[in-house]
Amino acid sequence: MTAATPDASQPAVPYGTPEAPRIAVRGEARLEVDPEIARIGITVAARGRDRRSALDDLTRRNAGVLDLVKTYGDAVERLETGAFSITPELTKHGRGERVRTYHGSVRVTAELTDFTALGELTTRLADLDLTRVDGPWWALRPDSPAHREARKKAVREAVQRAREYADALGTTLSALVELADIGAESAPPAYPQAPGRMRSAAYAGAPEDTPAPLDLEPQRQRVHAQINARFTMVPPQL
Repeated sequence: MTAATPDASQPAVPYGTPEAPRIAVRGEARLEVDPEIARIGITVAARGRDRRSALDDLTRRNAGVLDLVKTYGDAVERLETGAFSITPELTKHGRGERVRTYHGSVRVTAELTDFTALGELTTRLADLDLTRVDGPWWALRPDSPAHREARKKAVREAVQRAREYADALGTTLSALVELADIGAESAPPAYPQAPGRMRSAAYAGAPEDTPAPLDLEPQRQRVHAQINARFTMVPPQL
């Protein structure tokens, strides 16, 4: 008669022993911090009766948008061009495939760290012909210190909670057995809802005929960290 072998696919539950009782706890931290960057989406459009005229207008407007954004210098951390399209619009009536007009568009994304410049740039872009501005979307950098602080706070909470359990039993912790990041930390979505309020703000170098800029209130970012921890404790006298 052979002894049954344990199922290797089922991990052993880390129970303690009377000589080394274990405590399993969860540490969690939630922080609210100011954003570090803001992104805006810029869509430049053009329309013409023939493909060439639509393309020429689109090229000119796109160059104007890029030049305007670049005038803000170090306030703009990143500038990227995304989707580009030229699309024919066919006539609704008549025989055959006759092109009525051509529509062109270019998508540009700008990432800024100066939120005063952001309000003015957004307004100036929105004042351009056939130019759409979306955003801003507030965010933290992937390596933001806020993520590190949340993780450290979660660990401290786990240790404190384990100590409280041990104290309730009249004993103390003896060793850390396991600390596991369970993947509960979540950065803010790439494009969270973007609230803003209209107020006057100034930025050096803007033309005199620039419309009153938006002073957009930055959206606070939520950082969440969560860990599991297991400790051994000195055997309590029950």
